[in-house]
Amino acid sequence: MRALDRLDELYAIGGGLGANRPHRSAAEDEAHRIAGGWLEEAGLEVKVDRHGNLFGHAQRVGAYWVGSHLDSVPQGGRFDGALGVVAAIEAVERVGSGSVVVFRGEEVGCVGSRARVAAGGELPPAFLELHVEQGPVLAERDVPVGVVTGIVGYARGELVLDGRAGHAGTTPMVGREDALVAAAGEIQRVRDAALEISGAVATVGMLEVEPGGANVIPSRVRLSLDARAPDGETLDALVASIGFVPTYRVEPARFSGDAPKALRDAVEARGLPLVELASGAGAAPPSGEAVLSATFAEPAGGGDSPVFAGGSPDDPPPQAAKKSEMAAQQPTLRKDCVLMGCVVYTKWHTGTN
Repeated sequence: MRALDRLDELYAIGGGLGANRPHRSAAEDEAHRIAGGWLEEAGLEVKVDRHGNLFGHAQRVGAYWVGSHLDSVPQGGRFDGALGVVAAIEAVERVGSGSVVVFRGEEVGCVGSRARVAAGGELPPAFLELHVEQGPVLAERDVPVGVVTGIVGYARGELVLDGRAGHAGTTPMVGREDALVAAAGEIQRVRDAALEISGAVATVGMLEVEPGGANVIPSRVRLSLDARAPDGETLDALVASIGFVPTYRVEPARFSGDAPKALRDAVEARGLPLVELASGAGAAPPSGEAVLSATFAEPAGGGDSPVFAGGSPDDPPPQAAKKSEMAAQQPTLRKDCVLMGCVVYTKWHTGTN
């Protein structure tokens, strides 16, 4: 299948374990070059804006953009971003209208999309993205597609635990002030705080231990904090429960209006079960404003690991492309809607590295 072959070609770029196409790398450039060739093969007019974003316009210009990104996190997923680009090319080629867009640097803060908005560039009334769920919800429910209700908000910061350094061999266990032992308790407390609040998640992903010697009792530990929730009130409650002052915060964005309704109607019209879920990935809409948005999602059987090494999909890319095409054809996605973010999560079973 062409779509599978294209996903394999993108995955092979960069080498090493997983997908390795970080922003501003030769690997990201190579992926854009390859995608540009596919756009030409599809008969689309290829353009690159001054921010490096790649476009493919159909001859019958439509109001909607469809696409994703081709940069990746280190050892990233096979389908993260790439699926949305490959499916977008298939969909626009088949429908014969609209535009494919491949944004730069979406894994490092939505660089390409934000730059275009900040520069006052032309924007579409609607944007659709097909994306692998990267989580277990759809797979556990055994459904092929989900409609995303919005984008979670998140707050980041740190906790600092102080203790007293000492020699690992000469300091008795009784009376030690081990900052790392205290940090272990805090990590469990952060987890428990999130478990008590519906829809919330919290993660400690990094530890900085001082002084950092194998034979020295830690005197200070810094814990990174990442707290996420589907609405502002819940996010406030989570931050308060954990007890930290965020150094960075992004507010949740709720999708509303015609766009998500069009996707819900399309799912139900085809006799598929309707599953709605918030996007936990935390990508902000490029406009930074309230958005009308819709999302299809395909679940990843490998859980929420960022690395997807292979495996065979239950719902192959041509079907995923058909879902993008299905959404693009919905008449209720009016040209006057203010849709700046539309994500489609799709079910995808894979192995993991």
